[in-house]
Amino acid sequence: MDIMFRDSGSALGPSSARLNIATIENSLREVQREFPRLKTHLRTDRDSMDDEIVENLLSGYSLVDEFISEQIKLFSLGNLKYFLELNYTVLCGLDQRKRENYSKHLEATENRFYAHKQGGIEDIMEWYAIHRNQTVWGRAAGVYLRILSDPQLFIEGNHRSGALVMSYILVSEGYPPFILTVENAKTYFDLSSRMTRLRKKTIEMALISPAINRKFARFLRKESNLKYLV
Repeated sequence: MDIMFRDSGSALGPSSARLNIATIENSLREVQREFPRLKTHLRTDRDSMDDEIVENLLSGYSLVDEFISEQIKLFSLGNLKYFLELNYTVLCGLDQRKRENYSKHLEATENRFYAHKQGGIEDIMEWYAIHRNQTVWGRAAGVYLRILSDPQLFIEGNHRSGALVMSYILVSEGYPPFILTVENAKTYFDLSSRMTRLRKKTIEMALISPAINRKFARFLRKESNLKYLV
């Protein structure tokens, strides 16, 4: 088992941790403004961050905040539907009409989520159960890696959905969510791209993923900022 370093960083108590949505929006809007310049420094091409993407992502962070407030246990078997809700939110926001228009896509996503033998939620739940004694940073990084690695958990929106799941894991234990910033965007996207090239259930995954997991966990810890909590 890949044992992560023990954490000694600052955190609020889980019951008092709430997301500062206004500050989160400020950071995401700054990334949106700078994204044309940021894209030129990335190893792989990324779609632009238009207003809809930012607004849907903000709705996703509000949903994470709601999960924490209502003490929803995301990794309980009866609550797996909330993973899907995070993905639906980053794709469609809260617009029910848009969700109706995307109903076939959302249905296909749900089928993949539950039934895929390698890339479905079962793989993530098994990994999380085995690594429950890792640090919060290691668990957040490991789940994110398994959302992105091939085959990915969702048909679309894995990076954004993964950022929200990581944030849930962190905030549920009193730590700040992961928020994309101008300063951390290059490292985040470059490490994420490495994760997408890994294929689950392969020797390469077994050999390479622990090192990537540790590096991403250190990155998450370094980027932790209490200004994103109130």
